[in-house]
Amino acid sequence: MNLVRSELLKIRTTSTWWIFGLITVPLWALTALINWLQTDALASNNFGDVPAEQADQIQAAQSVDSLAANVYTNGQFFGLMIVMLLGIIVVTSEFFHQTVTTTFLTVPHRTAVMLAKLAAAAVLAVLFWLVTTMFNLAFGALVMNSVDLGSQLGNGAVWRATALNGLAYLLWSVLGVGIGVLIRSQIGATVTGILLYLGGAVGAAIAINILAARWGDWINDLQVLVPSLASSLMVSGTEIPGNPPRWAGAVVLIGYAVVAGAIGTLTMRRRDIS
Repeated sequence: MNLVRSELLKIRTTSTWWIFGLITVPLWALTALINWLQTDALASNNFGDVPAEQADQIQAAQSVDSLAANVYTNGQFFGLMIVMLLGIIVVTSEFFHQTVTTTFLTVPHRTAVMLAKLAAAAVLAVLFWLVTTMFNLAFGALVMNSVDLGSQLGNGAVWRATALNGLAYLLWSVLGVGIGVLIRSQIGATVTGILLYLGGAVGAAIAINILAARWGDWINDLQVLVPSLASSLMVSGTEIPGNPPRWAGAVVLIGYAVVAGAIGTLTMRRRDIS
């Protein structure tokens, strides 16, 4: 616990945490506005001109679940990138400020140091998730009531999506730590992480659509292998037709996090830090 507190102190006594916090707020607000407009449009299309007694009840329920899950996990896309970058900073700041030698002289057991960094990154990720979730609960209720669907806070799909969103934040922080260990340069690791996250999401989506048009819809199942798409699938809140099952996204993302944590620990133990 002392090591974890020490790692948290290193972050808390720098400007890193509040800079990322300030970046998160406008990104959250931007996605909130987009989600509000999309929710209003989708709710109008799905339910505006169709009497409830004539609508397909199962499809309607799935549509409401999907809308609510999306609204109550607002800001996930950029939020996950932020906690990944925080995980990177937790490691690379030691090399950037040249304090890593002092750290390992004080605590020669590198595995313990690495586990403390993973725990500290996880704590930061959970805090970011808690803050955004509190905003989302207030914002989500406002949006859902504005489209006459009720707050949906009694809907189990909303709370499942919210909990899985927390898991996604946790796992992406671990992935960030792994990237930070493999690439010691703070700038290099940050740029690589952003490119992998954004490029993976956009590039993979485009490539999969092109391949699916040529080789068949089964190619769409491969999207689950892309970390950023896997986390989105995991938190979708409903089983969407044509997509891999939600649990597949969770398994893949957990696998990436475990591998990143293990490789990071082994690398930290063996690497020359001079």
